[in-house]
Amino acid sequence: MNRAGLTRWLTEPVPRGRIAAFRTVVYLFVAADLVVFTPWVRPHGDLSGDLYQPLLVGRILPLPVPSKPLVEIVFWALLAMSLAAASGRAPRLLGWPVFALYLEWMIIAMSYGKVDHDRFAFLVALAVLPTAGRARHGDPTPTDRGGWALRVTQIAVVATYFLAAWAKLRYGGPGWLTGSVLARAILRRGTDFADLVAPIPGVLIAAQFGIVTFELLSPLVFVLKGRPRYLAVAFYYAFHWMTIAMITISFAPHQVALLSFLPLERVRPVAWVRRRLSRVPARGGPRAPAEAGTQAAWP
Repeated sequence: MNRAGLTRWLTEPVPRGRIAAFRTVVYLFVAADLVVFTPWVRPHGDLSGDLYQPLLVGRILPLPVPSKPLVEIVFWALLAMSLAAASGRAPRLLGWPVFALYLEWMIIAMSYGKVDHDRFAFLVALAVLPTAGRARHGDPTPTDRGGWALRVTQIAVVATYFLAAWAKLRYGGPGWLTGSVLARAILRRGTDFADLVAPIPGVLIAAQFGIVTFELLSPLVFVLKGRPRYLAVAFYYAFHWMTIAMITISFAPHQVALLSFLPLERVRPVAWVRRRLSRVPARGGPRAPAEAGTQAAWP
């Protein structure tokens, strides 16, 4: 692929409605993440500063040692701004602060000995969404900038898989494939479903081979088009749902970033609700006829 071809691939246009839908889901997840998935970060403000071992980015900037006031300010500011950004208004004015605050939230979260790699693609999505410009739900107008934002997010999603396999083989060697990695994970946090599957001879070793193979082959999703690509993305989701079912590891932010592969502009819950309400008859009056082919616009 020459330079012009690479540029066309990186900026392949997508409907603005897809950007609007993806943006809404991403920013709503930020709010949900604060109160559902990572509320354990807030107590870090009560810890001794001696326990704070900042990630590399936290040492380069540098960022202050987390304190109770700092963590509370980041929490409430990020919660308010992410909910406002989910409306699609002021994508740059709100988008950049949300990215900066969420990055700080993750540095506070991961600078005490625990680093999760399921946040990488989601952070990339937050970093590029402000560059996508304005977008309205249901707008079919193609946008190059929006296409670039989604493509970069997709690359980050695939890089998460591929580099995870590279790390397994680099640090664990071939023994990772035939070892007891999954068995130990099930002993630590396995579910009743895992207890049913684990005793089957060879199934955990086969699963470890399957995981590494899937991760190494993940870049092939970019050569797929249409239905085959959607099936591949469905397989990615099935992998994560199986992981949740067996060892309760969700990869929730990564699954949100995975939506960058899907035609989200076709999913319009607000328009669906409006159409449903338009069919509800007034009290004592006739049922309003449904207009074929109409779609409500959501500003």
